[in-house]
Amino acid sequence: MATVTAIDDVRVFTGDGLTRPRRVYVEGESIVADGTPDVVVDGAGKVLLPGLIDSHIHTLGRDDLADLAQAGVTTGLDMAAWPLPFVTEMRGQAGVAQILSATTPAVGPGGNHAKMPGFPADGIVTTPQEAHAFVERRIADGADYIKIVTEAAPPEGMDRATVKAIVEAAHEHNRLVVAHSITTGAFRVAVEAGVDISTHAPLDAVLDDETVARMRDAGMVSSPTLTMMRGIAGVRAGAGLKYEYARDTVTKFHEAGIRLLVGTDANSAPGVPFAPRHGTSFHDELELMVEAGLTPVEALRGATTLTARTFELDDRGAVEPGRRADLVLVDGDPTTDITATRAIEGVWIAGERVR
Repeated sequence: MATVTAIDDVRVFTGDGLTRPRRVYVEGESIVADGTPDVVVDGAGKVLLPGLIDSHIHTLGRDDLADLAQAGVTTGLDMAAWPLPFVTEMRGQAGVAQILSATTPAVGPGGNHAKMPGFPADGIVTTPQEAHAFVERRIADGADYIKIVTEAAPPEGMDRATVKAIVEAAHEHNRLVVAHSITTGAFRVAVEAGVDISTHAPLDAVLDDETVARMRDAGMVSSPTLTMMRGIAGVRAGAGLKYEYARDTVTKFHEAGIRLLVGTDANSAPGVPFAPRHGTSFHDELELMVEAGLTPVEALRGATTLTARTFELDDRGAVEPGRRADLVLVDGDPTTDITATRAIEGVWIAGERVR
């Protein structure tokens, strides 16, 4: 018989606000409607959140996933990882954050990503014909979504026809397409190609009204990774890059009604310009999103229910019977004070308490 845990007298985040104090039951890996508890956790004065979902991470090993879990991030959406045996190993880790992965991203032949040590040759895409073959390889790898880099024009990066061909091939396989874009020009390429999700926010200027409107009308989603944008702008200030451009773009996205997800670009790779820490940076990101104009409830929604819905993670993202028991108990009310997400009292991943 699986252990039944009851979290008692706790207010639950629904995606829109908090319930009245109630009891939540966990049996085995799932949230259940009722039961006879073997363990009772006092939730009085506390708030129970669905497990937090970081919509943009990179992992180099189990330690990264453990750091996510300690900070209440129970799922991480990895946006580039290789080789495939490593990705498979990380997907199978128990007791730490679960990952999904794009596996190898698509990049142009001469950009910075292609020059990374050990970058797989089959991730370099130069023509629309190669684009279809690239997507077929990622589907064979079990990629959960397709990641592309739209940062530079040829000869460094991919041309627009190649980016569009990747998007079309991915959509034929019912995969979402996530585009790395940190300049206004890269955003325009992503919009014209019909990508589903943009990650990062521009550092060269505030994104123009026309492109924002096209994103809204196309139903594009943004994971702006303000933590990373602030870090990159700090180390490359002499290049004319400004964090304020990224922040003000997010404000425009919010005002336009574009869906905003919480993501950090957390990574632990040596030699990168900036490396947000797994887990702790997620709480930084929540606070930066609120500073950019989101309400605490909207930021929490972008960290839980909205990300789960966007990536079709139907087994998580809500505290409801039948869902996977990924839960975070915090001391305080993050719907009024977003910093309360840092006051973690307990984390459960698939019903197992990890903190």
